[in-house]
Order: sequence, then structure tokens, then C-alpha cells
Amino acid sequence: MEERASLETRWLDLTRRQMPEAAAERGWPIRFDHCFQRVLLDNAVRGVWYDAITGRPAYRHAPADILVTAIELGEAALAGRADISDLNRRSLTWRGKRGPSA
Repeated sequence: MEERASLETRWLDLTRRQMPEAAAERGWPIRFDHCFQRVLLDNAVRGVWYDAITGRPAYRHAPADILVTAIELGEAALAGRADISDLNRRSLTWRGKRGPSA
């Protein structure tokens, strides 16, 4: 597995630069780094991330396997293999919020 510092660097680049840039180009329903972090971490833990990850910031305290899963989900969304709208709806459902309709 990748070294921790490398995983965190990938995570921050993915959620702070790559995904927000793609959101603007693709019309995604979310566009801010903290939204991508919420969606990816929630889906990686299959629930609300703060129920599974103690400590803040979450990416620094998440077990490596969870961070890898979250990164892979983000990369899949960028590559068109995962639907960011679906991932966002799922995250909002876990949080008891009504997400945008399909």
C-alpha cells in the first residue's frame, strides 16, 4: 500500500483541485472540496463518515483502506465509471437529507 503521506497528497489534490475543476466542466451537483470529501468518505464507509472515523481532519485519521477506497471512488467519478450524482444522493440519504432527484 502507498505511504500515508502520498495517500493524503493524492486525496487533497483529488478533492481540492481535480474534482472541483471537473464539476465546473461537467455540471456536477456539487462543486466544493468539502462536499467531495463528504461524498467520497461517506461512500467509502457506507454511512456517515464521522460515525466511522474519529478525529479531524477525517482524511488524516481515516484508516488507509478507507482513504484508498475514497480515492478510488473519486478517480472512478473522474473517469466516468462512477456517478457523482448517485454517490451524493446516497450520502445525503445516510445523513437524513433529501438529495436532488434523479
